[in-house]
Amino acid sequence: MILANAFCIVLFVDEILRSLAGPPSPPGQDPHGWRVPVDCVRANELCAAEPSCSSRYRTLRQCLAGRDRNTMLANKECQAALEVLQESPLYDCRCKRGMKKELQCLQIYWSIHLGLTEGEEFYEASPYEPVTSRLSDIFRLASIFSGMDPAANSKSNHCLDAAKACNLNDNCKRLRSGYISTCSKEISATEHCSRRKCHKALRQFFDRVPSEYTYRLLFCSCKDQACAERRRQTIVPSCSYEDKEKPNCLDLRNTCRTDHLCRSRLADFHTNCQASFQSLTGCPGDNYQACLGSYAGLIGFDMTPNYVDASTTSITISPWCSCKGSGNMEEECEKFLRDFTENLCLRNAIQAFGNGTDVNLSPKNPSPPITLPPKTEKSPALPDDINDSNTMYDTSVITTCTSIQEHGPKLNKSKEQSLCYSETQLTTDIMPDQKTFVDQKAGGSRHRAGRILPVVPVLLLKLVV
Repeated sequence: MILANAFCIVLFVDEILRSLAGPPSPPGQDPHGWRVPVDCVRANELCAAEPSCSSRYRTLRQCLAGRDRNTMLANKECQAALEVLQESPLYDCRCKRGMKKELQCLQIYWSIHLGLTEGEEFYEASPYEPVTSRLSDIFRLASIFSGMDPAANSKSNHCLDAAKACNLNDNCKRLRSGYISTCSKEISATEHCSRRKCHKALRQFFDRVPSEYTYRLLFCSCKDQACAERRRQTIVPSCSYEDKEKPNCLDLRNTCRTDHLCRSRLADFHTNCQASFQSLTGCPGDNYQACLGSYAGLIGFDMTPNYVDASTTSITISPWCSCKGSGNMEEECEKFLRDFTENLCLRNAIQAFGNGTDVNLSPKNPSPPITLPPKTEKSPALPDDINDSNTMYDTSVITTCTSIQEHGPKLNKSKEQSLCYSETQLTTDIMPDQKTFVDQKAGGSRHRAGRILPVVPVLLLKLVV
C-alpha cells in the first residue's frame, strides 16, 4: 500500500514539473517571440514563403514609392503593412560586406528601414553585421602570410614593405596592379582617367584581398614625408579622389545616399568610427578593427576618403569636399566633415595599427590567463629586389619609415593623446548588438521546479517510514 501511494505521488510530481516546464521548443528554433537574425536575402525568402508577409511586403514597397514617411503612415493600409513586417525576419535582417548578393541584400534592408526613419537622419544605423574580430587577429595573420611582423624592424620603410608583401601574394598583386593600371590610364586629352572604372577596380581590391595586406598598404606607419606620400598615393588619388573642384560635403552625402552600397558603407563608417569619449580608445566597443574595416569599405565610392597631405606629425583624413556654399546648413556640414578630419577613433585606430598594438580589454569576471605559444624566430625582412608593381614610386628616393613605436605614440593634432595599448593576452569580444534574451515565464517555471524537486525525497521517506 505504501509503495503504491509513493508511486502515485511520484507520478503527480512528474506531471506538475512537466506543466511548469512547458512544451519544449522545436529543434533548431528559438522559443516563441525570439528571432535569430538572418541575412536579408534569406529573410526575404522566408517572407515570400508566408502569404501574409509576402503581400504586406509588396504593399509597403508600393507605399514607399514616391512618398515621404508622414504621407505613407497616414495611409492605414501602409501602416498596417509596416506593423506586420516589424514582426517578420525582415525587420532584424542584416548583410555581410562582400557577400555574394550584397547589393540585393542591401536593397531589401533599405526597403524596410527607409520607412522607419524620421526623414533624413544625420547618422543611420549600419545594415551590416557587427564586427567581432580585432586588430590582434590581423597582426597574427599578417605575420603568418608575409613572414614578418607588421611592427617589426623599425628601421624599414613600412609602406614599401607592404607593397612587397602584396607582390608575394598572387591575388593581391593581380588586383593591385589592376587598379593602378586602370586608375592611371589616360582616356583623352581632357579626361586623364575613368573614375567610374577606377572606383570599381578599387572596390574589387579592398573587397577581395584579405585585410592582412590591404591594411598594411593603407595604414603603414611613417616617419618621413617620402613614406607618408607613398601611403597617400596608395589609392591613386589623382583619379579616385581628387577633382577640379570640391563639392559641398552635404551634396556629396546626398549623392552617396542615392546609391544603396555607398549609403550602407557610410552608415557603417559612422556606426564603427563615431568618436566615443566613454571608451578607452575613443572607438565604439573599443574595436579598432571595426573602424578600420569601415574606413576601407568607403574607398571606391563617391565618399572615398584619403590622407589630405604627407604629414608625419599628424594624421588628417577627409573626403574630397568642403562646406563652402552650405548656407544655413553650414553647422551640419561642418559636423559631418569633422567626423573625418577630427575623428579621434579613426586616428587612434590608424596609429594603433602602425604601432602593431591593440587595446587589451580585461574581462569583468577574472578568467584564467591564456598561455600564448612561444614566439618563433622572426623571418628576415623582405628582399629589396622584389619588384613593386606601382611604378609611380621611385624606391631609390624613398627613405626608411621608422616605426612610431620606436619613439612612443605621438600626440594628435587635437589635445587628446592617442591611446595605444600593447596586447598582453587574447580577449574574446561579445557582439555589441547581439542581446541575450531570457523568457521570464520559463525562468520562473524553472525556479519553481527547482524548489519542488528537493521535497520529493522527503515525501517518499515519510511514506516509507
